[in-house]
Amino acid sequence: MSGIYTSGWMGGLRLRVCWFAIVCSGVAMPVHADELKVEYFEVDASPDIGSPLAYDPCIEVSERLSCRGLVLVGAGQPIVLLAVDWLGIANEGHEEFRRRLAEAIGSGAERISLHALHQHDAPRCDLGAMRLLEQAGSTKRHYDRTLWQRMLDGTIAEVKRAISTAKPIDQVGYGEGEVLDVASNRRLLDSSGKVAITRFTATRDAAIRALPAGTIDPKVRLISFWKGEQPIVALSYYATHPQSFYRTGKANPDFPGLARNHFSEKIGVPVVHFNGAAGNIGAGKWNDGSVANRAVLADKVQAGMQRAWAATERKKIDSSDVDWMSVPVRLQPGKHLNRSELEKSLADPKLDPVVRLSAAEHLSYLNRFEAGGAIDLGRLKLSNIQILHMPGELFVEYQLAAASLVPGGQVAMAAYGDYGTAYIGTAIAYSQGGYETSPRATCVGPEAEGVLVQAMATLLGIRRDLFGPLGVPPDPPVVGQADSAAK
Repeated sequence: MSGIYTSGWMGGLRLRVCWFAIVCSGVAMPVHADELKVEYFEVDASPDIGSPLAYDPCIEVSERLSCRGLVLVGAGQPIVLLAVDWLGIANEGHEEFRRRLAEAIGSGAERISLHALHQHDAPRCDLGAMRLLEQAGSTKRHYDRTLWQRMLDGTIAEVKRAISTAKPIDQVGYGEGEVLDVASNRRLLDSSGKVAITRFTATRDAAIRALPAGTIDPKVRLISFWKGEQPIVALSYYATHPQSFYRTGKANPDFPGLARNHFSEKIGVPVVHFNGAAGNIGAGKWNDGSVANRAVLADKVQAGMQRAWAATERKKIDSSDVDWMSVPVRLQPGKHLNRSELEKSLADPKLDPVVRLSAAEHLSYLNRFEAGGAIDLGRLKLSNIQILHMPGELFVEYQLAAASLVPGGQVAMAAYGDYGTAYIGTAIAYSQGGYETSPRATCVGPEAEGVLVQAMATLLGIRRDLFGPLGVPPDPPVVGQADSAAK
């Protein structure tokens, strides 16, 4: 590691790791002595019939999708946290959404944190990839800009309304609850440390389901805002791939969305749910893909939310206890991203549309990086509670490390922010093989770990050297050692 330059703790920090760079210009905004207020907002994010979902045209909206969040005012420019029931929002789509919302409310784009929950019977958005496909003459429709625009317009209107009707708060609550028999590690290793089996979210093979759960984060974390004895809104965080089954053509928020909705109804408080670092986590050990199991998984997640609600402890809070910090990072494209090969695939009308889509999405990320684009990571501090806002399909080891290294451990993580990176593994994962770190599935490489760990250390205010290598030694179950459990 070399080439570290500093210009004061709150100034710019440049870190070069070989050919991989991070640019940290995180600046904590000045705190104003205004009254601290929050407000919930929600916008319909459901597609029209015939509009593309992630993999198929929409034939039905079986359960409404939402873009929901909260706005926090009174601690500098407004802070907006959003979670959308979509597969992902990437690159230009992610940047433009945040920029236009920020301009509309008089805030900065770095204070708008936009995340997806990654449901698979749901839309996706990458404006750069969409434009590349159109230019290549692709007739397969993967994106709906009209839907994206409608959601953006509705969100702008709702956030403006929320700012005008924001409610005073004087307490913040934090609670944790264990979610039983939902999450399991997707990457099952052999005795040489290579991925032997990928246990996808729907696993019909009983022998593979019988293998150990492996490294997960079993906790759902719940953060709530209160005025006296009245809860105003709650935020929940849990790490797992959200699909129980999919490719139905029926738009729905899947089991985490159902759990969120039912939990909110039960406690009578609006809830915004965020997916944690779930790139290598799914329900595969506990899910055979049957239709009936979706409700079972939803009930288990809701039960964890209830445990976190029951365990919630509150503390006083005012504007001086709130701090937002943002760090832009440049995540170098992986060496497997070859422009000429991607352009050739994109231009070939004989190729499977999914292959052309993948080429367009990889090119979209490559174009953005080469144009100087960066990804904003954020940290919201509420007294001693911290929330990290991270990009892509991040591996769970990032989340576990962050929580373990902060005194008191009251750290929540929302991943699936800017989806342009796709999967982001740990450094060792790229040498282990497996789907998540394959050229098709990720736009970055093993150097991502060092960059993101440095950014997390900056955001959390802890020493970089406290983070050891993530995922070392291999944490998921080793297939050769677990065969007896599968028989």
